[in-house]
Amino acid sequence: MANIDELKPLLADILEIDTEAFDESTELLGALPEFDSMAVVGVITALEESFGINVADDDIDATIFETVGSLLDYIKKASN
Repeated sequence: MANIDELKPLLADILEIDTEAFDESTELLGALPEFDSMAVVGVITALEESFGINVADDDIDATIFETVGSLLDYIKKASN
């Protein structure tokens, strides 16, 4: 099961920023200039590789990437 301590280094690597202060309420898409469409593709690929999930095209919408918490919720649902 994914947790924030597993997700933060993944985001730090893709976004090339310090994510140590991130918590579940940290806003992502629209709040961080580094979190653009290319970063979304990178995050999806990293989620699939790191957490062994398959992110279907039909599942992808902006609400998944609103906050760290919404991203974690998606990972948990996709892992079941």
